[in-house]
Amino acid sequence: MRIVLGSIAAVLIGLSLFEVTMQPSGPDRVELAIIFMLMAAVSGIAAAFLPLLARRSQKLIITLFALSLVSLIVASIGLAVAASRMFFSEHDLTLVLVVLGFGLIAAVAFAISASRSLTSDLAKMSSAAREVASGELDARTQVTRADEIGSLARELDELARQLQVATAARNTEDSRRREFFAAVSHDLRTPLASMQVATEALRDGLSPDPDRYLASLQTDVAVMHALVDDLFLLARIQAGDVPLELTATDLTEVVDETVEVLKPVADKNGITLELQARERVIVTTGTAAVGRVVQNLLDNAIRHAPTGSRVTISVVNSGGATVVVSDEGEGFDPEFAQHAFEGFTRSDSARARHSGGAGLGLAIAHGLVAALDGEIWIEPGAGGVVGFRIPAYESD
Repeated sequence: MRIVLGSIAAVLIGLSLFEVTMQPSGPDRVELAIIFMLMAAVSGIAAAFLPLLARRSQKLIITLFALSLVSLIVASIGLAVAASRMFFSEHDLTLVLVVLGFGLIAAVAFAISASRSLTSDLAKMSSAAREVASGELDARTQVTRADEIGSLARELDELARQLQVATAARNTEDSRRREFFAAVSHDLRTPLASMQVATEALRDGLSPDPDRYLASLQTDVAVMHALVDDLFLLARIQAGDVPLELTATDLTEVVDETVEVLKPVADKNGITLELQARERVIVTTGTAAVGRVVQNLLDNAIRHAPTGSRVTISVVNSGGATVVVSDEGEGFDPEFAQHAFEGFTRSDSARARHSGGAGLGLAIAHGLVAALDGEIWIEPGAGGVVGFRIPAYESD
């Protein structure tokens, strides 16, 4: 239907121009209308069949040649009819035919020349697509054009780039996941082995001090319970299912209570804990969640601080409730600091550690702070510094 309407429109436009420029008589109008309709019919038939030829043709040059040939035929029909009506001499008609023949040769040359550039760039794009499909994600088309083919080449290059980035991210995530499960397996295997030995000794009556063996079993059960709780909490955080009860919370008091809870652990390792707070900091937040964040950060600092050193935790009002924990250890490696809060990342891959652990503390802290609409950060370099900020605080 579009071809028919286009042909009719072309005939009407041609007749209108003829009417304005030539002011023809009635017979001339009829004659020219017939010529225009004949040319439009040839063009319409070509327009209908050329797309079919283009889809089935295995060579672009065939399509371009057919397009040039049809254009020449349409023009030749109009020229031949006009020449016959103007009573050309045999010499003039021969000249017209020679010109038309030259036009045919020029059309073929044009089709060959134009298709060479197009087919070359299309071949580059096809080669790049095959390379990307075979796993060479750094392959690019190397095509620079301003037309639609150039736009397609740029889209193909961008697709390959995004696929390369996504594949690299997936490989990194898979590597971290393997390290994570290896760490969890290690942390589970150690208490399980100890529990197995203790239960076998108690069963066989070989334990010289049953109460001590039972205490050891209780300790191992507590370790496993804590690890399972951490895994469950991390899974809920990653699923976006973190229950929060927002209340007015004295953040300074929460930090002070956490320091008191962890003081025996710090004393055992020869670590001095120091709380720095000039005023009470009241913030509407999830008390349990922020307490867990403080505990994770402080426990992490104690485990990494050298014996005889100091761990400092400060609470300040500075456009938000800000808590910063710092120790005197080796600090965070800059490369690790960029990925410290990502899933399946273990801090022991970049920081000296003297104990095991699956490295869930920072990941859990990051998830809880994010759920509280806050931000958390790490400062790489000498001395471990980790801080977080919770917005919209109130002080009294």
